Amino acid sequence: MTLTYRAALAVAGTLALGTVGPARAEVFGGVDFPQGALSFADAVVSFTPGAAGVPSAPYLGQTNAVGAPNYAGASCASQAACTFVSLGAGGELVLRFDNNVLTGSDSNAFDLWIFEVGPNVEDTTVDVSTDGLTWLSVGFVTGSTRGIDIDAFGYNSTSAFRYVRLIDVLAEGGVGNGGSVGADIDAVGAISTRAFTPPDGGVPEPSTWAMMLLGFGGLGAALRRSRRLAMA
Repeated sequence: MTLTYRAALAVAGTLALGTVGPARAEVFGGVDFPQGALSFADAVVSFTPGAAGVPSAPYLGQTNAVGAPNYAGASCASQAACTFVSLGAGGELVLRFDNNVLTGSDSNAFDLWIFEVGPNVEDTTVDVSTDGLTWLSVGFVTGSTRGIDIDAFGYNSTSAFRYVRLIDVLAEGGVGNGGSVGADIDAVGAISTRAFTPPDGGVPEPSTWAMMLLGFGGLGAALRRSRRLAMA
């Protein structure tokens, strides 16, 4: 079977924009998430504990910020027994949505919810990104569990963000080492969201996307050359 140039482009579009089926609405921490457990960040891209104040080892389990909120108390005997990650003073955590994207709601409703836990109220700045390279500020949360309306920053239901970056505000909370220093993140959920499936179920890095696009460009050129030779 001959693959036409248009068909090749259609395959590329299907790989990039595939979707998964609908999810069931659920309530977490008193907040209604229309897409249920699908709504929460799926993976840690990077974690840099704050140099000004590094938490103790049990509080550094970065994957504890992935998935639905499950806070079970502020005391942690180990990372496995902990249900959140402490950023440390000035620390940074980057999370990624793999099966959904964060969108606006075309209203002033909250679109993104940060589950910051623990007894101390500590501010965290919040940035979003489509590719994990270019970051856009959507303000900050003033400690504890808080929502953000990303429409207030110029976005809407056509927006599609897969990355969220949280940075502990250095001036808030303690800066000493040990314990649960810095903002304590239990989960990050997209209230306004739609389903998304990465190509082949994986998550290509930006460089991989570039290679895929070059490959499809090369395929198109080869098909055009073949067509010209056939017509000669």
